Amino acid sequence: MSDQLAKRSSWGHGEPSTALDRVTHGVIGAAIEVHRVLGPGLLESIYEDALCVELKLAGLSFERQLPVKVHYKGLPIGEARIDLLVCGNLIVELKTVEKFAPVHTAQVLSYLKIMNLRLGLLVNFNVAQLRQGLKRVIRSPT
Repeated sequence: MSDQLAKRSSWGHGEPSTALDRVTHGVIGAAIEVHRVLGPGLLESIYEDALCVELKLAGLSFERQLPVKVHYKGLPIGEARIDLLVCGNLIVELKTVEKFAPVHTAQVLSYLKIMNLRLGLLVNFNVAQLRQGLKRVIRSPT
């Protein structure tokens, strides 16, 4: 899928664009395949490696462990590291936890704000069925 297609009109007033949703569905399909093959119980880094293989096979561009500068009142104060940035506009944060905590959603929302993006995806591989470990995080335009 074209990166340009995914980037178009992702800041509508409601849900993210259809193109961005297609990218999200591609990532979810790749994550489901990783979970189907490996199952739960491994380290997050193993799932990240496998998901990167699946994303390549699906033809989705991505950046891995992307460092992002954090600014406070216009001054640089540190750096965050995003697990995956897919097609330039979908943040994917991977977890291997018993269940999502509010801080996981807050983390993705902070990344979205820092990067001025609209949609993130939390993926928890430590579940019996991956659909229980998926959460879309949408940032409202400010």
